[in-house]
Amino acid sequence: MDKKEITAKVRSIICDQMVFTNEEFENSANLRDDLGADSLDEIELIMEVEKEFDAPIPDRDAENVKTVQDIINLVEKKIA
Repeated sequence: MDKKEITAKVRSIICDQMVFTNEEFENSANLRDDLGADSLDEIELIMEVEKEFDAPIPDRDAENVKTVQDIINLVEKKIA
């Protein structure tokens, strides 16, 4: 899976979980400040990403996720 496919899937998961359209946010968007996520939303996003990519994400890595791009980068590292 290439970077473009990973990005599209991550953005799709965020859209589904946070009820956004794919065009409403940038990859640099902060999950809390820009997208209005709370801690439960962040946990649900990580769980859905783990399920979609079949890639476990340790809590210590998940705690460092702040932006959409952070999730994309994390997935790239986990499935590379």
